[in-house]
Amino acid sequence: MAMGRPRAFCADTALNRALEVFWRKGYEGASMNDLTEAMGINKPSLYAAFGNKEELFRKALDRYTQEKIAYFSDAEQADTAYGVAERLLFGAVDMLTDPNHPVGCLVTKGAMTCGDEAPSVKEKISHIKTDYENRMHSRLERARTEGDLPADADPVLLTQFLTTLIQGMSHQVVHGATRDQLRQVAATALLAWPTRR
Repeated sequence: MAMGRPRAFCADTALNRALEVFWRKGYEGASMNDLTEAMGINKPSLYAAFGNKEELFRKALDRYTQEKIAYFSDAEQADTAYGVAERLLFGAVDMLTDPNHPVGCLVTKGAMTCGDEAPSVKEKISHIKTDYENRMHSRLERARTEGDLPADADPVLLTQFLTTLIQGMSHQVVHGATRDQLRQVAATALLAWPTRR
């Protein structure tokens, strides 16, 4: 059997470049020309290596969650519920404002810019959000059970509180909010965090 020609590009590097494009422009805003130009490949090579645009975006999301949202797993390991919230909020601020990549959150941008013609993308984004919310809810439920949160604290509501803050900060940074401003927002939010009485 004849062997196909080896790829003339690094798939890992190409995926990182595609991630950057999606992160800047969102799913629908990123055209195939934008992607192929940034990745340094032609359309047939993109299709052969990554499938269609939806599949490429799903792979980019996987890379994003593995590398860019690692602060979430660090937050889960904090000794206290307050520490969880603190690490989560300040970790989000640092990631959202990192000058080494586009500002904002790819998941939030993807959710806001994905229409009905890409159901698998919407499903992937929904799955990511649900997974993170479930993990946070479970961690805060454990904190309440262990007495680290007041008995009347609501882990579901606290999860929504943290999620809303992070999504709001993601929106604000796209419109020019600085790291210092967002750190002040995070610090102010933590003043409302319930503590064991």
